[in-house]
Amino acid sequence: MNHQKMEAPLIDPFGRAVTYLRISVTDRCDFRCQYCMAENMTFLPKKDLLSFEELAKISSSFVGLGTRKIRISGGEPLVRKNIMTLFEQLGHFVANGQLDELTLTTNGSQLKKYAHKLYEHHVRRINVSLDTLDAQKFATITRWGRLGPVLEGIQAAKDVGLKIKINTVAMKGFNDQEIPELIRWAHGEGHDISLIETMPMGDVAPDRVDQYQSLTELLSQLRNDWTITSSGHKTGGPAVYYDVAETGGRLGLITPMSHNFCESCNRVRLTCTGILYMCLGQEDCYNLRDAYRNGQDMNLAIREAITLKPKGHDFVIDRELGGISIDRHMSVTGG
Repeated sequence: MNHQKMEAPLIDPFGRAVTYLRISVTDRCDFRCQYCMAENMTFLPKKDLLSFEELAKISSSFVGLGTRKIRISGGEPLVRKNIMTLFEQLGHFVANGQLDELTLTTNGSQLKKYAHKLYEHHVRRINVSLDTLDAQKFATITRWGRLGPVLEGIQAAKDVGLKIKINTVAMKGFNDQEIPELIRWAHGEGHDISLIETMPMGDVAPDRVDQYQSLTELLSQLRNDWTITSSGHKTGGPAVYYDVAETGGRLGLITPMSHNFCESCNRVRLTCTGILYMCLGQEDCYNLRDAYRNGQDMNLAIREAITLKPKGHDFVIDRELGGISIDRHMSVTGG
């Protein structure tokens, strides 16, 4: 029996068990998606980033405190040099049963190169962000991206046996009319798809008030053509899942704006600089990098951090207040 299992689990002030750690390994990305980043971003100096050894050690403490799932995100995590070193280290926790799942959120641009290695390091499921199947619109929304390599990457991941979920940010006037086609395509390829409401984070263009598409409204529209029923499927994340009879696939809705999902939140987020955010939509945080580098007991530091976890986020999109609730760009915290 592993001695780490004897530690009492992490319980936040509202009685929720914290079992899911999301780690942003870089704020850098090879795209500049309009809802995520400004076109001319200033990135963190590399010296400010946690090393892979530090990330692995801090992750080990979380695992010992009952974390069962780790998701790697960015920016674009696969652009960080030698990133497979971290996947190899964290993959050992899956191999020995200490971790249920090691997953990844990616834009897909590097998947063709890394899909095989990810599988080798015990990753079995990934999320790929994809907002359109139109090459021109894809170039517009990502500013720097190309659709072809992303679709090739998704195919490469499928070929090695990775289960893929497509994440699509629904945006009024951009891709809202294309959503049924995206769902048909994803389900036809054997992928789940989750739709996400745009969130008021970071100073980006265009205006989020104009972009905001309620998924409650969108679901109602989809039901005009499809038989959509509630699914019992859960992944540990915030999505609520539905089954679509006509496509035979699963549809997830992530609705931080129209339906707050905070009551069941089991997640915390570690940035690439070692700042632990207790909530994507709040500024409550704890500097684990300083705690680690100062030789503090990481278990005690993490427990102290969890006492700061708020009951819920304060996301609001309001024309009078403007479109930003949180100044951090999404790329800093990881989606």
